[in-house]
Amino acid sequence: MEVCVFYLLGIIITVAGSDVTSSMKAKNLALYGKATQSDLIENPWAQYGHAYNAIDGNTDSHYHHGSCTATDQQHHPWWRVDLLNEFTITSITITNRADCCPERINGAEVHIGNSLVNEGNSNPWAGVIPTLPAGQSFTFNFEKSFSGRYVNVIIPKENQILTLCEVEVYGFPTPHGENVALSGRATQSSLYDRGFASNAIDGNRDGTYAHGSCTHTNNDYGPWWRLDLLKTHKVFSIIVVNTVDSVPDRLNGAEVRVGDSLENNGNNNHRCAVVSVDKENPVMSFDCKGVEGRFVNVVIPEKKEYLTLCEVEVFGAPLI
Repeated sequence: MEVCVFYLLGIIITVAGSDVTSSMKAKNLALYGKATQSDLIENPWAQYGHAYNAIDGNTDSHYHHGSCTATDQQHHPWWRVDLLNEFTITSITITNRADCCPERINGAEVHIGNSLVNEGNSNPWAGVIPTLPAGQSFTFNFEKSFSGRYVNVIIPKENQILTLCEVEVYGFPTPHGENVALSGRATQSSLYDRGFASNAIDGNRDGTYAHGSCTHTNNDYGPWWRLDLLKTHKVFSIIVVNTVDSVPDRLNGAEVRVGDSLENNGNNNHRCAVVSVDKENPVMSFDCKGVEGRFVNVVIPEKKEYLTLCEVEVFGAPLI
């Protein structure tokens, strides 16, 4: 299959057939939403044109098979899916009609946002379809993040008919700054004294070990601590709070790893940071750039050492 890539105002848009591979591992958020449109076509085939047909999971692009939408001819016809919650949208795939008039969709705009002003058509502009052959699919892969509850498709012209045979929306719940570590479960390579693994996710940043809110392993080779978020998340940032009174230099060179594997107790997952201790600032923040994973590990590799953590905070969003 030949794939052409267009660069349009910072958006990478891929024209492909109905076999979409960019979001194969993700869930299509539109399937769980509610759809509406500016009106329903009134011709004898009206029963085939309901707004819901574009989120029924069926990419059959023959209108008379009953899985496409259609409006009457009108000024600025539009279609909208309500995702029922706010999501950060990573890609949208639109499938065009195959049996008739494919040119009707050319120039259609996609808008994403949280407002219903002007039926959602005033939300931020996310892209436009310049041309789309009959029965083919058009995928917007967004380099810039768009966040919103509503996805609109509108033809900003007069005397137009809008027909869509499927709209697929991929993304993840928009993070709002919650520390998702608080809902997780922690373990570690061993236990020294009262330094339980769960102390690092108790919501307490107190760095004084003697106060009872820090972890502590034995003098292990490659000591590690692991957080199970209970499901895969996109992890954007991690805060690690070091001890202030229990040899803080021990944490130098520790690695922060994120991923879905439990191979080597999770210590082989993607490395998103290496700790460099600052004795003046025990609170260290690391950018993990949206790496996906269920497990967050802190490990001191290839040496015998004690591992102490006074808090680990994880900011991200669960994948649907």
